[in-house]
Parts: sequence; structure tokens; C-alpha cells
Amino acid sequence: MSTELFDLSGKVAIVTGASRGLGQYFSRALAGAGADLVITSRNADKLSDFRAEIEGMGRRALPLELDVREEGSITAMVEAAHDHYGKIDILINNAGLNIRKPAVEVTWDDWNTVLDTNLRGSFFVAQAVAKKMIPRGYGRIVNIGSVTSVFGYAGITPYCASRGGVKQMTMSLADDWGDYGITVNCLAPGWFKTEQNKALYENEAWVEYLEDRIPLNRPGKPHDLDGAVIFLASDASEYVTGQTLLVDGGISTGATKATVDENK
Repeated sequence: MSTELFDLSGKVAIVTGASRGLGQYFSRALAGAGADLVITSRNADKLSDFRAEIEGMGRRALPLELDVREEGSITAMVEAAHDHYGKIDILINNAGLNIRKPAVEVTWDDWNTVLDTNLRGSFFVAQAVAKKMIPRGYGRIVNIGSVTSVFGYAGITPYCASRGGVKQMTMSLADDWGDYGITVNCLAPGWFKTEQNKALYENEAWVEYLEDRIPLNRPGKPHDLDGAVIFLASDASEYVTGQTLLVDGGISTGATKATVDENK
């Protein structure tokens, strides 16, 4: 099989939420495969160092401000990206947040903050980008979900609801936009250490509990997402749409070392 299927040279990719964490992992992978980037954050000034890093890889990077909870911000970002490059080939719909609380303590505003960012924001970013893709008859949209797209965990009910919604939204959009040559898929990472959850990894007992439930015996590392995001962004996935790809070390199997040992 030709590696040209995975070559993103000449492609333009938007990565939302690129000031830290998974957004930067995805951006590096796409740039390494040849794509030029639009990187976004609520504060574009936070992207200056990362822009320099991407440009040091020999790719172009346009930093733009984006607040996915504001419709006008979404429209302005997409128009600026399209005006700058003349096209948009790929969207990595990554911007998101979490609020950790027991379910009985979640407030009305907590719920709205998480769902408006992770679900409503993802939809309207995808919609705005799709309007640019449809006339060209080509596009790759990758909505970032989570293992919580298929699992539920205590203490993060709004987050689980939003990520489950992203999975369902992905299938609907795939059906809606397939006639226009646009694929829409959900990339669902498992447990990766990021700024958003780094406090959890300071608890050794929790890390041990987590690793006991991951068949590959460790949380994710940055490079573990490279192949998946390049695949879904490239022509290698031309006939893949409406799917959720879990990159989780196997935690979604529901197995633990204890149960595995008992069945040997």
C-alpha cells in the first residue's frame, strides 16, 4: 500500500483548542504528515510559541482566536482561516473542557458550560467549516470524543453526556454530508495525561487503579494518537465515516488484570 494515502502535503487543517494538551499532539502529527495549520485558542497570544514550533517543522501555522461558546467567534475564525489559505481540507474539532463534581453538586451553569463547549460548540464549528467544504466536494472532519463517549464515570456527568452526544452527532453529520465528499468521524482517546486532568495522576493509588484496567498497562502517550488522527484526516480513510475510533489501550474492553488472570 502506498504511503501517499497518508500524505497531507498541500492540505490545510484547523485544530481547535491548540494551546495545550491533545490539541498540540494532533497539530504536531498533522504537520509532520505535511499539513499546514490553523491553530486556535480563546487567547491567540498563547499560541505564539506553538506557532514557532510548527513553523520550525517547515509548515505554516495561522493562530486565530476562537471561543466555541460564541457563534460570532466561530464564524470569524472560519472566515479568517478560509481567507488566509483559500480552502479548508481538515477539521480537528478538539476544543473542550470538564468540570469535576459529584452529580448532586452540579449546577445549572456547570451543565451549560460543559455542554455548550463540548457539544454545541463542536456542532457549530463543524457546521461553519462544512459550509466551506461542501462547494469543493471534499472534507475530513474529526470530532474529538473520549472513552466517555461509550463509558460513564462518576464525578463527570456533564462531560460524559457531552462526549456521548459528540459520538451521536458524528453519525448524524456523516449521513448529512456524505453526498458532498465529506467524512465525519469521532476520535475517542482513552486516558492521556493533560493539563485538564494532571491532578489525577498525582494520586498513585488512582494511577495503579487505572493501569489495572488498561490491557496495555499504561495511560496513553502523545505519539499514541498520531496514527489515528493522520488516518482519519487523510485519504486513507476515504471510505470510513460515521465511526468512533477508540484509542484507549483497551480500557473499553472492560477487562482488568484480575479477571484476565482468573480466566487463564
